[in-house]
Amino acid sequence: MQLEFSPEEQAFRAEIQAVLAKVPQDLRDRHAAGKMKMPDDIINSCRVLNEHGLAIPHWPVEWGGKDWTPIQHHILKEEMALAHVPELLAFNHSMIGPVIAQFGSQEIKERFLAKTANLDIWWCQGFSEPEAGSDLASLKTKAVRDGDEYVINGQKTWTTLGQYADWIFVLARTNPDVKKQAGISMFLVDLKTPGIEMRPIQLIDGGFEVNEVFFENVRVPADLMVGEENSGWTQAKFLLGNERVGIARVAETKVKLAKAKKLAGETKIDTGTLLDDPQFAGRIAALENDLLALEVTQLRVVASSADGKPNPASSLLKLRGSQLQQEATELLADIAGPDSLPSSGIDGSGIADIDSAEWAQRSVPQYLNYRKVSIYGGSNEVQRQIIDKAVLGL
Repeated sequence: MQLEFSPEEQAFRAEIQAVLAKVPQDLRDRHAAGKMKMPDDIINSCRVLNEHGLAIPHWPVEWGGKDWTPIQHHILKEEMALAHVPELLAFNHSMIGPVIAQFGSQEIKERFLAKTANLDIWWCQGFSEPEAGSDLASLKTKAVRDGDEYVINGQKTWTTLGQYADWIFVLARTNPDVKKQAGISMFLVDLKTPGIEMRPIQLIDGGFEVNEVFFENVRVPADLMVGEENSGWTQAKFLLGNERVGIARVAETKVKLAKAKKLAGETKIDTGTLLDDPQFAGRIAALENDLLALEVTQLRVVASSADGKPNPASSLLKLRGSQLQQEATELLADIAGPDSLPSSGIDGSGIADIDSAEWAQRSVPQYLNYRKVSIYGGSNEVQRQIIDKAVLGL
């Protein structure tokens, strides 16, 4: 089975391909090889897309969005992956941008939306805490009103790419005397504000992708609260619904699977190549079928999400999408075999000075890094609970 697109949709695809070709080839090559220059490559590719109206098509039209069908949004994401154009920065384009457009004051919209779209401001996320990750509503960071300001104290963790960020959107408790979901508010905080400290956390793959953020008597103007006081949980659910749709990453997993098939066909074993092995070929075929099923489900979920109320079935996408991403990275590591485990001489890029391909040496760090996708955006265990209650009604 293959998805079929109308002539109009195929013409739209050609238009998208023409724009994506404007992203510098060397930048796309670095992305394909896993060797991007951060943060410049993300910023530069985003600005090319934004210049041609492709950075924020899912935003409201009055703030730069497009009146596209779900199929058109799907085509854009797929073509970006196929062209090796880096994903847009989720914190800007999928998270805080849509939240501001939906819930922010007119002043906040005018101040932040255009800069957020063009990555003139790099945002990071201040949600998770050491004792409030999947159970986000248990967060302890406090914001206390003091005249025209709020004073924030607390700690956030797993703040991805915070080392590049200019601003952070923060959930903090503004009313401790009500049930935990009802007493939370969202703030926009300039990371140059006195009292903020960011510390890097080294991950299992050896990289420094995430951070801890500490807030000590951080003063934030009251007009930088998004929406009304104690409405933050509504905004958080809206944001997480959008995030979970994006986490599925069907197109990116397709690219990894295509790479795996090519490499398997080049990897010699006693009976031919890995691709000739029935068990290995069956494993690839099963992953292809699962990806197709997820793709169809994603189109249905996106088509039914509107008016600031994401479909709770987005949890299905998050759950299954993260599983398939992990399967694809495991597949690449298995193809690499012993070449995935350099034993010495590793430089700052994570590549050893030995006779094995860079893709093979990167496969295990990538595999290890992708363990995170079943945790962030709400762990898969939490997604099963949401599916149980909100989708199946059990």
